[in-house]
Amino acid sequence: MSHDPFPPHPHEHPHARPHPEQPPSPTYPWQPKPPPEPAPRRRPHRETLGRHSDLRILRGAYRRQRRVATLTALGYFTLFLLLSALAPSFMTRMPADGLPTGLLLALLQLPVTWLAVALYERTARRRVDPLADRIRTLAELDARRGAGR
Repeated sequence: MSHDPFPPHPHEHPHARPHPEQPPSPTYPWQPKPPPEPAPRRRPHRETLGRHSDLRILRGAYRRQRRVATLTALGYFTLFLLLSALAPSFMTRMPADGLPTGLLLALLQLPVTWLAVALYERTARRRVDPLADRIRTLAELDARRGAGR
């Protein structure tokens, strides 16, 4: 047995233990109680829109769409300029009565531009618009879920 050099308090029994059902008294009773722990937030069943890969897919589809339309229109125009500068004998040849090849190629610039616009609209309808509609729908769902909280 060990010996305790300090005697017990006169009003306490030396072998008394505090009752477990009694909470300890607060040191400063006038202080407010600490705030309760926040409830854990439920994670959505899918990632939120900002982290979703659909935005990267949409940017890639839009980038391809711009490239196709730009290369169609500018590629033809660049070809026309190169032929004018580097092959003047080809551009002055007369394949039709009174119309040189250069003039025919210049007149074809307008239909080629229309073709570039048509390609742009077609790729938008087939590839870009469905992705944009899907992202818009997901964003609306996320906004409704956020408003419901």
